[in-house]
Amino acid sequence: MNATELRGKTPDELRTQLNDLKKEAFNLRFQQATNQLENTARMRTVKRDVARVMTILNEKARDAASQPEA
Repeated sequence: MNATELRGKTPDELRTQLNDLKKEAFNLRFQQATNQLENTARMRTVKRDVARVMTILNEKARDAASQPEA
């Protein structure tokens, strides 16, 4: 997942994807706590994806707020 793909999505799609990523991050933390996590690098990529989606959402919100309404 890269930023250009995310910028093409609507805010609703981004919120859905963010929700899915947060659920995955929770499941990975749960697996780590029970010593069942096989791919530890996946935690890092999911955290970065969450941050990336949140950044794009904030950019879209800022752009929408700065545009004057006619």
